Amino acid sequence: MYCCNVVGIFFLRRWMAGGWCHSRARLDGKTVLITGANTGIGKMTAVDMARRGAKVILACRNLDKAKSAQEEIIKASNNSNVSIVELDLASLESVRKCAEKVNKEEERLDILINNAGIMACPRWETKDGFEMQLGTNHLGHFLFTNLLLDLIKKSAPARIINVSSLAHVRGDIYFDDLMLRKDYVPWKSYRQSKLANVLFSKELAKRLEGTSVTTYSLHPGAVDTELPRYMTRSMSFVVGTIVMYVVFPVLKFLFFKTSEQGAQTSIHCAVDEQAGLQTGLYYSDCAVKKASSKANDAEMAKKLWEMSAELVGLEKKVD
Repeated sequence: MYCCNVVGIFFLRRWMAGGWCHSRARLDGKTVLITGANTGIGKMTAVDMARRGAKVILACRNLDKAKSAQEEIIKASNNSNVSIVELDLASLESVRKCAEKVNKEEERLDILINNAGIMACPRWETKDGFEMQLGTNHLGHFLFTNLLLDLIKKSAPARIINVSSLAHVRGDIYFDDLMLRKDYVPWKSYRQSKLANVLFSKELAKRLEGTSVTTYSLHPGAVDTELPRYMTRSMSFVVGTIVMYVVFPVLKFLFFKTSEQGAQTSIHCAVDEQAGLQTGLYYSDCAVKKASSKANDAEMAKKLWEMSAELVGLEKKVD
């Protein structure tokens, strides 16, 4: 009986690990920028990109963690062409400064991976007064991507990848209260921001038709990273303690992917040859999957784009 249980757990964990990117594509001479690349799936994606010969730029808020990650990525990949730029997605000023630096110093940008994110935090606000999850997960990346578009288009064929989540399926865009001032619930906010990621990719794909720049959104899976660190903030001390020290460890052991496993779909979207022939699609486990009906709502995507552009003060629109 014990052996059967062990074997069952082994196959369960193998199944939960999901798909794997098998492409051997090289990225020599290409430049890849990854937001939030100092930890978790962003860091493992950076290791893979560096191993393929790319110049890798880590765009991170915490420079101390970024420097440690930089050293580990260089060591793991045997590629010293790994640099750091400071980027705080919760500050439009920081986003603009970072984009300006990249545009000034880089001759090309072949792959942009919008990976950074925050999940289920209390109702915090960004430096510009946006609700934190929408501001960081969507608006910061929205502005950053648009400010880098000329460089990306000049580097075509190029790819833009937005890390979303299966949580988008239950999400909605609350246009009448986008910052959820009237009814803030951490998971409600997170789902909205992840739906926004998919809608952004869809609308961006439409606006980039004919440029040879392709866009992707994806669900990385349930991954054992630092992302859920705020989840117990809204719970009582007793419940939070049980969840943190009993429930989470069991769930992580049985169902969560490692960071390397969780990075595979991001890597697939960045390098897979077949994926490069398509645009605006949603991926999970290294394969195209059906996004929610709201994620495929063209009018909603257009309306969100226009509202986002107004909120971040975007002056130059995509051709």
